Amino acid sequence: MQGTIGLIGTGMLGEAIARGWLDAGLPPERLLFANRSGKAPLPGIEVTTPGDLARRCETILLCIPPAALPGLDLAAPDALVLSVIAGATRARLQETTGSPRVIRAMSSPAAARRLAYTPWIGSAAITEADRTQANAVFSAIGRTDEIGDEAHIDLFTALTGPVPGFAALFASAMARHAVSQGVPPDIADRAVRQLFLSAGEMLAHDAHTADAHVEGMIAYAGTTAAGFLSMRAAGLEEIVANGLQAATDRARDIG
Repeated sequence: MQGTIGLIGTGMLGEAIARGWLDAGLPPERLLFANRSGKAPLPGIEVTTPGDLARRCETILLCIPPAALPGLDLAAPDALVLSVIAGATRARLQETTGSPRVIRAMSSPAAARRLAYTPWIGSAAITEADRTQANAVFSAIGRTDEIGDEAHIDLFTALTGPVPGFAALFASAMARHAVSQGVPPDIADRAVRQLFLSAGEMLAHDAHTADAHVEGMIAYAGTTAAGFLSMRAAGLEEIVANGLQAATDRARDIG
């Protein structure tokens, strides 16, 4: 990451991103905060106004609620402006900040553990140096991809923005089923937590895709296959798709 970075908005997501940056080695003196409280959520970081931050920072990340964007007073025509504000389009970010060089992204609270997935798309005016900076800023908190369709940011807001998000919903259903079968709640919770930890590690590091794992287990025709086929017959994949679409639509409308 090059230069001084300004972070406007230090709520749950903003603080998580800042923690990830610091853990990745960003010196505190190269990070500035601006927020409504005027108080730093992390020690050693200066808090200032959005206007002062814009004058002192080459790169600015907007991390405020969508409802707060209309009231943001920020003139940053010379800065690279990045945003993880749900629903805020590149055109709106350009209009709000005065910068032609904007990048729209979506991250997650997993940034605090440097495990976030952050897709992003830039405006036509961004340079190769801006791309390098965006990749550095976002890879410091996990994994990142430049994407080609802005509408997909809304999809990823639903898909990977909430952590543990939809994975927690499925984990909860599994734990509840175990409890309904007489398993003590603490043991059910511990078992499901370990399952998702191990499954996440395998999916993250194995060469096989999630789909390949599923089809392989179905082909094995064991106990797991029986469960998969029952869930498919009950419409699980359609239910998941409908839920993600509803969340995507909300992400699109919220801005």
